[in-house]
Amino acid sequence: MGKKSIFREFTKGILKENPIFIILLGLCPALGVSSKVINAIGMGAGVIFVLLSSNIFVSLLKNFIPEKVRIPSYIVIIASFVTIVEMVMQAYLPSLFESLGVFVPLIVVNCVILGRAEAFANRNTVTASILDALGMGIGFTLSLILIALVREVLGAGTITIMAIGDFDGIIKIPVIYNAPARVFGLSAGALLVMGYLKAFFNWYSSRRRAA
Repeated sequence: MGKKSIFREFTKGILKENPIFIILLGLCPALGVSSKVINAIGMGAGVIFVLLSSNIFVSLLKNFIPEKVRIPSYIVIIASFVTIVEMVMQAYLPSLFESLGVFVPLIVVNCVILGRAEAFANRNTVTASILDALGMGIGFTLSLILIALVREVLGAGTITIMAIGDFDGIIKIPVIYNAPARVFGLSAGALLVMGYLKAFFNWYSSRRRAA
């Protein structure tokens, strides 16, 4: 695999085939956990780990898994790594785990992960599958963070990140903090932000095609 192919394989998930804004996969966590930036970071990290691990195993085992049980086998592989994420979060990041709630175990049915296992890892080498997983995972995470950043800044006037030492992890935005648009913290706000960002990506894609 040449340098151009490696770069193209890695970067496609960030813009050209972005899981959320272009392919429109994984929208449930994108809308459900994007009220705070820290939630988006935590969910994104979990998805990257599961996506990378499952892609590697599916690519390694693709010639040994019978066709009739292909999809159930993929789900078992994915569920195993989701269990690891769930247990690690419970042990070391209990507040984040509680905040993400049911969306952590629901990573099992995240369309991005199962879709890449079926459409890519099942048909490509381990190296290509790793690049695909990293690109798609990072694209998914950056999209979540972008949605969460817009929603939290406009809806609460804050940016919530990891607490360190005496720092409580909350950055307050002057002016907005005292008069936030609370609707952006609600489900309707998630759909509104998602819609505008999707429109922007459509415009950007059309400009790239025209160029």
